[in-house]
Amino acid sequence: MRISELSDRSGLTVQTIKFYLREGLLPKGTATATTRADYDDRHLKRLRLIRALREVGDLPIAAITRIVAALDDDKIGLHELLRTAQHALGPHVPPNADGAAWRAAQEDVDSLLAELGWRVSPLAPARDLLAQTFLALRGLGFPIVLTELRPYIDAAAAISAHETGRLSEDAPRERALLGTLVTSVLYEQVLLALHRLAQEDASARRFGDDTMVDA
Repeated sequence: MRISELSDRSGLTVQTIKFYLREGLLPKGTATATTRADYDDRHLKRLRLIRALREVGDLPIAAITRIVAALDDDKIGLHELLRTAQHALGPHVPPNADGAAWRAAQEDVDSLLAELGWRVSPLAPARDLLAQTFLALRGLGFPIVLTELRPYIDAAAAISAHETGRLSEDAPRERALLGTLVTSVLYEQVLLALHRLAQEDASARRFGDDTMVDA
């Protein structure tokens, strides 16, 4: 297909596609003339992935470049590819101003992960997110104890086992990468919404009456 058709089918402008070509995010097409090239479904799938990383993941070009480089490197295994994407997605939390308290929270995260036996990179951005949350909990007078964390740990482990269980080593790498993006960004919103709804239901069952008020 010509670049104009690729533009129509991908929903991206010709100028955007040319930019991705210049940045190396998109493989070059097959040259048919000095200023003309043909593109195929491989290019369309890559553009859809890039668009998802930009619009759903809200990732900058530099981060997408790292992900695409890992995707195209056959020496990189599926786990390293997915980890590259997860780390790019973040969230990236700036260190807390209180250095001592921040380091203590980070040590608590390290101890928790060690106790759970979770194999997590020291560079995982979610470590800092958890440390920041521990700081906020302590500031509100809520101690960090395993018994309080256990339901969330078990839920996170079960969800992650479900997600990775749907992936296969033989699956197309771009499909696996897109699946990770969907679960990391969109399904986290599903989880958040269901948690809030379940909280309201649990409160109504324990403390409320039998009256159902329709919004």
